Amino acid sequence: MTAPDQRVIVPADSREALDVAKGVRRRPDAGARRSWDRSAVRILAGLVLPAIILVAWQVVTTSGLIEPYRLPAPASVFLAGVELAETGQLWTHIAISVQRVLLGFAIGSVIGLAVAGLVGLSRLGDVLLSPTLAALRAVPSLAWVPLLILWMQIGEESKVTLIAIGAFFPVYTTVASALRHVDPHLVEAGRSFSLHGWSLFRTVQLPAVVPSVVSGLRLALAQAWLFLVAAELIASSMGLGFLLTDSQSTGRVDRILLSIVLLALLGTITNGILALLEKYLLRRWT
Repeated sequence: MTAPDQRVIVPADSREALDVAKGVRRRPDAGARRSWDRSAVRILAGLVLPAIILVAWQVVTTSGLIEPYRLPAPASVFLAGVELAETGQLWTHIAISVQRVLLGFAIGSVIGLAVAGLVGLSRLGDVLLSPTLAALRAVPSLAWVPLLILWMQIGEESKVTLIAIGAFFPVYTTVASALRHVDPHLVEAGRSFSLHGWSLFRTVQLPAVVPSVVSGLRLALAQAWLFLVAAELIASSMGLGFLLTDSQSTGRVDRILLSIVLLALLGTITNGILALLEKYLLRRWT
């Protein structure tokens, strides 16, 4: 004969009470957490606030709470974009601004990564470079404009250089700090396996700072868009920054708002591309 079944069925609410009494904490609902992590859900949730702003904008303009010359209706801004698109000016402004941002971002990021490596991995580099770079970081973007005009005239070089300066500091600051704070036990473990120099950096230090590298790149890209408007103040005749300032001088508030919306959209799109790159790098290196 077999022994009788001694299992006791405990109700769900009693199990939870027992867990609390034992100090056991249950994880939050994993299904709810996964649903918020879905790309479609995140995109739709992210559109809620812009939709509310758009509705509020439409209400205050159509009800007469704000005069049209101060805040045109969303339809007026859309028509201003259609007008510029039909003449081809809109696409030219967008293409030139994107080109300047990407060039400046690429140059500033590469130099920022190189300098961050020198400062983060070398005591001598830290002592020699950190104080000067900390002082230069405090210089406002517009303060560079007269000097760049004097050195590089008013061509594309001065504009791209200013954007590169803006992109340099977020990458340098984030990555240098991450390299200085890599877990020393990991480094010692790598050296115990005869890893030195480049092999140690590639195998141990680089995977440890990949999240910081991507974060620095995303900050640098946002800073590049911020510096774009200042760069296009340098005697520019094309670009979204020029469209913004030119519309101010002509009193075209609809085009000012159009420029702001386009800058926000382009910044969001480029940041989304870097977010996809971040997922790939994290899977590859961590």
